[in-house]
Amino acid sequence: VDARTEITTELLSKEGFVVTFTDDDGEDQKEAFKKREFEKRFFAPATNQLFCKTFLENSLRDPVSGEVGKSIIFAVSQNHAAKLTQILNDMADRMFPGKYQSDFAVQVTSQVSDAQRFTINFSNNNLLGSANFLPAYKTSKARVCVTVGMMTTGYDCTDILNLGLFRPIFSPTDFIQIKGRGTRKHDFFEQLFDDSYRDGVAQPQKTAFKLFDFFANCEYFEEEFNYDEVLKLPRPQKGKGGEGPDPPPPGGTYEHLGVDILSEVREETIGLEGMKIDRMFFEKFEDTVRENETIAKAVEAGQWDRVIDYVNQEVFDKPEEYYNLTKLRKAAAVDRRLTLREILEKIFGLIPRFKSKDELLEEEFAKFVSDAKPAEAESIPAIKTFFKAYVTSDQIRHIIESRHFTDLATNPVFSTRDFRAVPEKYRTMIPEYVKDYVSLNQFVA
Repeated sequence: VDARTEITTELLSKEGFVVTFTDDDGEDQKEAFKKREFEKRFFAPATNQLFCKTFLENSLRDPVSGEVGKSIIFAVSQNHAAKLTQILNDMADRMFPGKYQSDFAVQVTSQVSDAQRFTINFSNNNLLGSANFLPAYKTSKARVCVTVGMMTTGYDCTDILNLGLFRPIFSPTDFIQIKGRGTRKHDFFEQLFDDSYRDGVAQPQKTAFKLFDFFANCEYFEEEFNYDEVLKLPRPQKGKGGEGPDPPPPGGTYEHLGVDILSEVREETIGLEGMKIDRMFFEKFEDTVRENETIAKAVEAGQWDRVIDYVNQEVFDKPEEYYNLTKLRKAAAVDRRLTLREILEKIFGLIPRFKSKDELLEEEFAKFVSDAKPAEAESIPAIKTFFKAYVTSDQIRHIIESRHFTDLATNPVFSTRDFRAVPEKYRTMIPEYVKDYVSLNQFVA
């Protein structure tokens, strides 16, 4: 969600937000503020209010309880995080009277005692309590964590539905890390302990998340950032929790006391193709491994166990780029789970491209046909449909193995009619063949 206010639009412009004032000598002066100075030298209380209001009104809701989905908001500084937390709690108390008592949003920064424990409790769905709306649904009472950097790297909370970029971002690594917090899959029924509520939940599986971008960060990394330029930056001194103290701003400050309104809200769906920054991340990994002599020699010699172990130990999860298999799979934008070997084969030119899920399914089905040699030519389409459904859906496998065939009547992937079209002997032959000869892991999305 690209949401820009009148003030942030000016901060993002080439000219910046221009302020006219009279100096001590009585001379008229002008000063321009850019996005880097937001909440450092340039302050706008109305803009923070508008950020929070827009976020709350447009955030994805929890599919079970209907409350605001669990969210992480990234602020400019610890002082900014404190302001946003206060605003969100005030607004939540008005939107949901008596429900949260200022427990809706929590500041999670290094200046806050027990901040590390807060991150763990948020992931475990017991931050400041749980089951606030439904007694049988054990989701966290606190719905929003407001942070600066503590929850950027290596934090895993699968049921995050909303991310808020309430600050400009300039590092592609930080941007990838931040948006990666929303990409985990989740089954919301895991926290539901009363089956009577299940029928009322239309979509229990997490299929998407919302990224609220108030500073055109997505546009910056898609259109403006120079991925070919290599900059050596001094490392900031970090305090506890990965965040340094807020440095004093150079020069004077300005507080805009006027109102602010939304000038643009544009929602864009990002599909499997991903964003440019994801593709550039993959290309950078390609360069890294190609230039590594140890990896190149091991690949040339076909020593796959050695090279995979080396990449896992020496390349993945290093502070420079934080490469890992999950990010590379996302960056590759393939509709199935790639192996590290496949990725390396593609990088070193051993395969021309990554095959799609359906291409692999067609290959596996061709092997099955070659082995089983079905004589019922007219039934092959039905057999193929069953084969593909069984391989790709753990729900279908469970129905077939438990013999709960009536569940197929409401299954959108493979229906009772589809099953009846399959000759009876293949209803048992295909599950046995798949168990013996097909690796299911590669077909997971």
